[in-house]
Amino acid sequence: MEMDFERCYRAVDSRDQRFDGWFYTGVTSTGIYCRPSCPAITPKRQNVRFFPSAAAAQGAGLRACRRCRPDATPGSPLWDVRADVVGRAMRLIADGVVDRDGVPGLASRLGYTERHLHRMLSAEMGAGPLALARAQRAQTARILIETTDLGMAEIAFAAGFGSVRQFNDTLREVYASAPSDLRTARGRQQAPAGSGTIALRLAYRPPLHARALLDFFAVRALPGVEEVRDGTYHRGLRLPHGTGQVALTPADGHVAATLRLADLRDLAPAVARCRRLLDLDADPAAVDATLAADPAFAPAVAAEPGIRVPRAVDGFEMAVRAIIGQQVSVASARTTLTRLLTTTAPQVDHEVVVTGVGVSRQQLHDHRGEGGPFGGPGELRGFLSAEELLSLPDSGFGMPVGRRETLRGLARAVVDGAVNLAAGVDREETARRLLALPGIGPWTANYLAMRTFGDPDVLLSTDLAVRRGAAALGLPHTPTTLAAYADRWRPWRSYATIRLWRAA
Repeated sequence: MEMDFERCYRAVDSRDQRFDGWFYTGVTSTGIYCRPSCPAITPKRQNVRFFPSAAAAQGAGLRACRRCRPDATPGSPLWDVRADVVGRAMRLIADGVVDRDGVPGLASRLGYTERHLHRMLSAEMGAGPLALARAQRAQTARILIETTDLGMAEIAFAAGFGSVRQFNDTLREVYASAPSDLRTARGRQQAPAGSGTIALRLAYRPPLHARALLDFFAVRALPGVEEVRDGTYHRGLRLPHGTGQVALTPADGHVAATLRLADLRDLAPAVARCRRLLDLDADPAAVDATLAADPAFAPAVAAEPGIRVPRAVDGFEMAVRAIIGQQVSVASARTTLTRLLTTTAPQVDHEVVVTGVGVSRQQLHDHRGEGGPFGGPGELRGFLSAEELLSLPDSGFGMPVGRRETLRGLARAVVDGAVNLAAGVDREETARRLLALPGIGPWTANYLAMRTFGDPDVLLSTDLAVRRGAAALGLPHTPTTLAAYADRWRPWRSYATIRLWRAA
């Protein structure tokens, strides 16, 4: 990643939050690295170096600033815009693939040798896959130290470290503090949320139009899986090592997230999926500037800045929603999905297991009352899996035979590995494989590209609600004329689609 020194230095001098996550500032005179918006005195030019990742700064021997916490910045929006190998690798590393499958597993998913992958990441990010994963493990460990009362050994393995010694050495190197010192200092930062829960802040680049996100999720919420209540979005999660629940509450400058996990090794994947769900790594200033240049969008952008693309935590779930939602209303799709879910109700097990080290089930039940973040109507579970869908009888679908068989064809393709709907897939190849399945057309493939795979430049020009929104704004509203007109919104046509839906 090429960085212009003058541009980066001006961003640091102005403490511009919009650049947090784009790059990191290394201060050679103090041996620390910071986010661009760090409130400390601007360092002298001769003492400054800029890095494309926290891992690169750590590799140069710098430690994280305790004041601005550079490891807690939003991720770079490049990984949504870019669909190349480096972008895909960064999404997979954030989802914990290196911790689960190692660098060989990451390279296998991307279709490259380990050596070539290391070369590409080092050239772009200033660090290889192991160093990038190590930086993420350090951040996960710090969160667990500061927000739980777990022992250090449990935290070490939950964060993905191979040994307690490796855990201690890494935290001393990254934070210049022993793990026990981080826990002692947590009173100045954030007290533990309570037994069995993990509370943290998800940073974003302002502005964030939180109400638009909550409204979108509320009208599509599936009973038993998700709900919007009192300004908070609650949902169940299906994660690599088990299940979980999350409560997401938008606040000033961050989204408050409270997690309850069946296995604490799922913390990093859960955080990555929640960030994707709310599109928190987007660059709203760049998006809004492009769309506001069109007089048709200018009033809406001024009135509602920071509109995001509501995304997904589960690729298979979103594919099922898209297939059922073809050519029917949102309310009708929700009714059909609810019937599908009531046919099978997987049990939720919230006993924490950290590589064989159990934490008592009672700890995780302490916050199920009305006063905690998970108080309310009842347990939420993750969406059904492909295997569970294939086990359903015909009577459980409640839809035409053709659509039912499309769902089964998709589920078989997922189970067989012919279609991969996880983070970091090749968007174009996945679209081709989806379109090869009977019953899946361009609208469904494009809808998944936008909401599941994070493509920021998708226009659903044949969508009825999009066309109605375009007509309401005085724009061309036939599929062909709208698609031609929308070229001026590149590369942010997905965000234009969301605004057209709101206009409708």
